[in-house]
Amino acid sequence: MNNPFQILIVDLGSQYTEVIRRSLRYLGFHSVILPPSKSLKWAEVYKPKGIILSGGSASVYEIDAPKIPKELLSFGVPVLGICYGMQWLAYINNKSTVHKVPEGKSYGPVEVSLRKSKLFVNLSSQINAWSSHGDSVKKAPTGFKIIATSKGGKVIEAMENTKEKLYAVQFHPEVEQTEDENIILNNFVKKICACKQDYFKKDAIKTICKEIGENTKNILGDKGVAIIGVSGGVDSTTLAAILTPVLGKQLKAFLVDTGGMRKGEIEKVKSIAKKAKINLEVISKYKNKFIENVGKSINAEEKRKNFREVYGEVFKEVAKFYGATHMIQGTLATDLIESGSTGKSALIKTHHNVDLKLGLKEIMPFADFFKFEVRDIARSFGLGELVSGRQPFPGPGLYLRVVGVPVTTELLEIVREADDEVRKILEKHNLYNKISQTIVALLGTKTVGVKGDGRVYGYSLVVRTVETADFMTVKGFYLPPIVCEEITNTLVKHPKIVRVLYDWTTKPPATTEFE
Repeated sequence: MNNPFQILIVDLGSQYTEVIRRSLRYLGFHSVILPPSKSLKWAEVYKPKGIILSGGSASVYEIDAPKIPKELLSFGVPVLGICYGMQWLAYINNKSTVHKVPEGKSYGPVEVSLRKSKLFVNLSSQINAWSSHGDSVKKAPTGFKIIATSKGGKVIEAMENTKEKLYAVQFHPEVEQTEDENIILNNFVKKICACKQDYFKKDAIKTICKEIGENTKNILGDKGVAIIGVSGGVDSTTLAAILTPVLGKQLKAFLVDTGGMRKGEIEKVKSIAKKAKINLEVISKYKNKFIENVGKSINAEEKRKNFREVYGEVFKEVAKFYGATHMIQGTLATDLIESGSTGKSALIKTHHNVDLKLGLKEIMPFADFFKFEVRDIARSFGLGELVSGRQPFPGPGLYLRVVGVPVTTELLEIVREADDEVRKILEKHNLYNKISQTIVALLGTKTVGVKGDGRVYGYSLVVRTVETADFMTVKGFYLPPIVCEEITNTLVKHPKIVRVLYDWTTKPPATTEFE
């Protein structure tokens, strides 16, 4: 049978599984992601040129660990195990090879020393890589040769069995923080698996836009009606712009004013929608209900769920008003992964627009795409930097940036003003467009300060600036001291703010947002 996918990716529960597919697509190769239970049958029918075993959050020696069919190793095609995938390749050969010890754990950057291997052609002898694992392989099983180490040779970072065409790395070559420019994955699929490039970005974007329109139209038919919530962000706005000329009156676009939006956001979104020729309705009557519902708890997950509850209510009312049959979402691969909705990935945080279960059929045209890819689509679609260059903003918005204290109108306003002031300062210093996302949050624990020669107790604001391509991993964007000083001096002018903190923690272990 004809197989459009050259590489089979077996999803073992990693947060980065979709990133592997994204990286291969960037390199020009189509791939398919399947759970272990469906991988063997698919491989028997379609005969891939190579197989990649993803990472995962489980330990290979646990009873409920993902069960990979060993028969996948009998097809005679190259196999690359990443993180959990590497541990599994070691474990099935010798169960005593995988262990959990402090020196084997690694979360974040690691300096890896490379040895000669087809996997590492065109790389220097040392690279900075990204790892996220609690277990490690303590010795290479029979038939395998160690080809990379870290921590002075104490930790095995890669191994290979060229006779059996088995390759494995403990770190994550798919993420941008591994500084190999995707050479490792390219070496595997091109040099080892002998795959041919079959995905060309320039032509693909035009095809993607056309297919999104045609597929959605086919799903709706002539009588279906779809609603789409447009936040003004790149994802929902780009999607609405693609679909508006195709669906016409069958598409009902609306913006929900949740009360947690940035300063001047409503007018800005309306302006963007007008330029994109989107007929947008603004719904504002639920603002107080959002604040009341989210303010019931200071627990991050409960806040997201409380927000989601009201958000779903609005969608239901809009859908009923228009007699909608379908709901279109600008949901990205990142959202599905963090919500635990892709494969067996662990739940990181509840997303307000994933699995709403409103009795409507959901359409998610961007479910396989990442933020930087949607930005490319936006640019090619003529939306310009007004949309494609904007920093992302979470659906629950500023509600996620009041941390450790119940959300109130007053605290939302403090964060809203602070967010606006920080943006202005970053723009003034020509830094805003260099930062992937800026988060300004209020920390609920009060600390002592001095204002007007008097002792006061006030809140702290934390400013977090990060850079990333796909938001699956991020690193801190370090602000110059002079900029930090200006931000601090500006923000502490508010009578209830006594401190300003800065957070440049990587993801992992942190997430981009605080909640």
